[in-house]
Amino acid sequence: MLSRRAFLRYGSALGTTAMALKINGVEDVAAASAAVADRSPEEVAEDEFYWREIQLAFTLDRTLINLNNGNSCPSPRVVHDAYKRYLDFSNQLPVHFRGMIERNLETVRRRLAAEFGCDAEEMAITRNSSEALQIAQNGLDLKAGDEVVTTEQDYPRMLTTWDQRMRREKIKVTRLQFPVPTTQQDLVNRFEKTITPQTKVLHFCHITNITGQLFPVKELSRLAHSRGLVTIVDGAHAAAHFPYKLHDLECDYYGTSLHKWLLAPTGTGFLYVKKENIAKTWPLQAAPDRQTNDIRKFEAIGTNPAAAKAAIAEALAFHQAIGAERKAARLRYLTLRWANALKKHPRIKIHSSLEPGQTWGLAVVQIEGIDSRALSTFMMDKYRIVINAVVGGSPPSQVFDYQGLRVTPNIYTTLEEIDTFIAAMEDALKNGVPSGAAPTARRGELDLDEG
Repeated sequence: MLSRRAFLRYGSALGTTAMALKINGVEDVAAASAAVADRSPEEVAEDEFYWREIQLAFTLDRTLINLNNGNSCPSPRVVHDAYKRYLDFSNQLPVHFRGMIERNLETVRRRLAAEFGCDAEEMAITRNSSEALQIAQNGLDLKAGDEVVTTEQDYPRMLTTWDQRMRREKIKVTRLQFPVPTTQQDLVNRFEKTITPQTKVLHFCHITNITGQLFPVKELSRLAHSRGLVTIVDGAHAAAHFPYKLHDLECDYYGTSLHKWLLAPTGTGFLYVKKENIAKTWPLQAAPDRQTNDIRKFEAIGTNPAAAKAAIAEALAFHQAIGAERKAARLRYLTLRWANALKKHPRIKIHSSLEPGQTWGLAVVQIEGIDSRALSTFMMDKYRIVINAVVGGSPPSQVFDYQGLRVTPNIYTTLEEIDTFIAAMEDALKNGVPSGAAPTARRGELDLDEG
């Protein structure tokens, strides 16, 4: 009798890579991945038998089509079960068992650091990217007249944080604007031209939450360091979306959420702080002097649930069982499927680059002549597609001159769901959408993400 692993390999040889009837967890995903190990990520991206195995790992409502995964994502069943298990364990006697879980978070720290390419003593576990980035933003010593250079298309909460420091401490905040999509060199040129003798910080996204515009992090970090400046990078949409290593980016601070593309429980993230910056960065909440050089001072937020953070380990294992390269290739494959089907229409405008190495699972598309908020409502009302509209100036802290639907599939998204979105867009192009004022934004529609 064939073992499961041998059966999967046999199925791969026949061109039917993953025939297992049920996904139980990380081990099964790893076995399916082993069966396609001799094939390129791009080849595996098109293998629906393999991705059916991955889809079976989730408990989803398939009566709705989720194309708003950029906000937060459902966890695989094995991650959600681990989360509930840690909650139950802690609840038996919180003062005792929660402490045990918290001590074990050192394992999570080590594994996150290994996966994302930094020293474990540079990795703080946070509740989200907003918390992580605010530690860096508020932790730097700046005085009146010091300048921060960022962009109009950075995340609203981070722009609000700089605005508060501007009001409170009289620092200067300069926001760059840029067209979408644009080139890496154009972004470098715009930052370089804006730097003044007063500039102290460059703050920018790895990829933006709006259109997925990729920034040249290493080049901008080198530019900053050549002028004696600090770099803060918003990686909310980058971690586990496409492969990279933190040390390769050469930035000083990097914050991200893990309840997005890593599929960890809601309320998880990390902050990377280059080791030489730890001592000179103040934590959000006061820490004793003995922790001056300790990355853990950034985690000192008082009593908080440890279960979600502990379950990061399971989410990371699930991600690694698939492989970062395969995952990125699949996300790009799904994006190109709808983008290539629609881009030939003269009223379609795609505000994200479709070039290789520039876009994966996040892109914005507009139908000229149709309000994107009304189009979002049409998608939900007629096709049960959960998707959000992006419109310049909403939220008010962001200003840009384009609009569209932000399309963010994930690894559990089926081709049928992508094709339904294509059909819905073609319907809107042909027949329009119901007239009337654009609806009041639902939470999670114009307020794109919870960092």
